[in-house]
Amino acid sequence: MLKIDNLSLSLPGFHLKNISFEVADGEYFILLGESGAGKSLLLEAIAGLNKIHEGSIKLKGKEISNEKIQQREIGLVFQDHAVFPHLTVNENISYPLKHRHLTAEERSKRIKPIISTLQISHLLNRRPATLSGGELQRVALARALVQKPKVLLLDEPLASIDSMLKSDLRALLRQINRDGQTIIHVTHDFDEAVSLADRIAIIDNGKIVQTGTPHEVFSNPVSGFVAHFAGIRNFFRVRIERKHDLVTAYPHENVPITLNCVTNSDTGYLLIRNEDILLSAENFESSALNNFEGIVEDIYPVRNGEEVVVNIGIPLHAQVSRESAEKLGLQRGKTIWVHFKASAAKLITV
Repeated sequence: MLKIDNLSLSLPGFHLKNISFEVADGEYFILLGESGAGKSLLLEAIAGLNKIHEGSIKLKGKEISNEKIQQREIGLVFQDHAVFPHLTVNENISYPLKHRHLTAEERSKRIKPIISTLQISHLLNRRPATLSGGELQRVALARALVQKPKVLLLDEPLASIDSMLKSDLRALLRQINRDGQTIIHVTHDFDEAVSLADRIAIIDNGKIVQTGTPHEVFSNPVSGFVAHFAGIRNFFRVRIERKHDLVTAYPHENVPITLNCVTNSDTGYLLIRNEDILLSAENFESSALNNFEGIVEDIYPVRNGEEVVVNIGIPLHAQVSRESAEKLGLQRGKTIWVHFKASAAKLITV
């Protein structure tokens, strides 16, 4: 277990303040926050690149705050990969083993399963300049994993990856974690966090403002910042059914939501933006495949109109203009119809 207790660190113009959290063995823990929130600075402090001013960092019960970087048993993968351009892929991966007094056979034995998992065996004689962003990220991962770190730190690992390749790399990171590797992953991407994390810590202006599972954090935000950062109120754990090329998500057994996607997963998270939900006094024919009758549970003003909470078996948050709210005569207890397109319901598989 990694335990961070009241960690504080000051640099010109920025401070990390009283950071505390724990990461269990084998956990996938994500630090989520906007650019400049202090995520990378915290990661570098754990790795030993920045000296903390107060607090402690303990790994497996051992205080490592004053340990040298090489002795912390922590691997770090930078956002820009930081591979050596003059070395081959094989030499880059082997580099951390250079001073460990291992024979060539021992080095090869340690490297072989890692490059197999990361599917880069065919790249060993290539140089970094000839590799794609996704390939460079895999090389950087291999170089970190070959050290057998107790904790692997990832700084925005998908930020420079083409969107077409992100799902493959996410699947690879999940597999590395399932194989037993403890991971702390920094990102500003909401979807990335939800699809990977066992637990999430939201960091804002150098402070952790909420920690919990993805469902706990985004279903029950403790502050306006967390709710704003998520950008969404309709966030549900769902069971998925597939029948005749139709994908249906069930946040509740009596609430089937039609999706416009292809998936092999049986579970996931469903996200529906407030502004993609239409309200009407009566049901009507439209291109929207999801139509539900519900009861208005709450209505309150927001910046661009009114937020309306409608219970359709689950609470759905919709955003309407003040003019629309008045025209519909919205009030608590009123029966109303909810409509949204299949494409508006976004599935994040886990």
